[in-house]
Amino acid sequence: MSKPSLWLRCEKKEFERRSALTPTTAKKLIDAGFDIYVERDEQRIFDDAEFEAVGCKLVENNSWPNAPKDIPIIGLKELPVSDEPLPHTHIQFAHCYKQQAGWSKVLARFYKGGGTLYDLEFLTDESGRRVAAFGFHAGFAGAAAGALALAAQKKGQKLGQLEPYENEAAMVNAVKEQLGGSGKGVRALVIGALGRCGRGAVDLFRKIGLDEDDIVKWDMAETAKGGPFQEILDVDIFVNCIYLSSPIPHFLTREQIQAAGKNRRLSVVVDVSCDTTNPHNPIPIYKINTTFSEPTVPVDVGEGNPPVSVISIDHLPTLLPREASEQFSADLLPSLLQLPQRQTARVWTDAEKLFREKLADAVKAEGL
Repeated sequence: MSKPSLWLRCEKKEFERRSALTPTTAKKLIDAGFDIYVERDEQRIFDDAEFEAVGCKLVENNSWPNAPKDIPIIGLKELPVSDEPLPHTHIQFAHCYKQQAGWSKVLARFYKGGGTLYDLEFLTDESGRRVAAFGFHAGFAGAAAGALALAAQKKGQKLGQLEPYENEAAMVNAVKEQLGGSGKGVRALVIGALGRCGRGAVDLFRKIGLDEDDIVKWDMAETAKGGPFQEILDVDIFVNCIYLSSPIPHFLTREQIQAAGKNRRLSVVVDVSCDTTNPHNPIPIYKINTTFSEPTVPVDVGEGNPPVSVISIDHLPTLLPREASEQFSADLLPSLLQLPQRQTARVWTDAEKLFREKLADAVKAEGL
């Protein structure tokens, strides 16, 4: 019987330095009998040599289209837009199951090629919880970006290009330095504070020196009364960490900000949830995703009023690429070890069943 194999592809999204496999998890897969192929990638936070040292087989950058069809291809972010058929099995975040822009065209590629998609967002355990998620580091990095934007605003500046940090300590120190040595005196509100993402945001605020009383932690109990919420206007930084699954009242509106005039404290909104194009976005004060090169977008606050800027970057964890990758890949590892039994292992059969359902929707939408 041939050995189980996995092919780690390079990432094509700009600034994306995270990796679905790390040298640590690759070695554990190799020890379990896998062959691991790794595309050379200068953008990835882990050096090619780190993978080679644990026994991975290095292959050329972006060569996965020519890989044997029976080897599953693993990556993180979506593939570049194309109409080329996809004959392989792909494990990745595809962002096409909630009818996002272009969803049916993405799935049509699998239909045309006969390939299979296992979407990382929908690999779940018996209780329906995701087996692996970047939530904690998304919240941590989002809170850091919010603090940096606040520091820039206090100096009358706009936050410049964000660069990934070597590790968490480097990020914390950089943020504290921009705030003049500590975040003491800054007040922040985190909605979704009990989830992975919210816990990450709270952890960052603690580590940069905010007083515990200045970290306002809300979850479903506090938002049950329905927004918009005056309390959001009374903090310096608002971080949204909720998982939006159904329509809810708005948390904050442009009209609310304008009506407050100069009588508000709010300066920065970090929408980690990034439901930018979702018609039910609870923060309808902006319309675009921001980027590492342009991290903030200004809100129309009304003439003469102090500024409010929004950060809506959809891959924040790549600001901490090494730690985020290690945590995510370690959480994913038990499922990857079951990949050779994917015809019977529940985590994989459930994911394939969902793929088949979404594929049928796409075939209908595309008239295939």
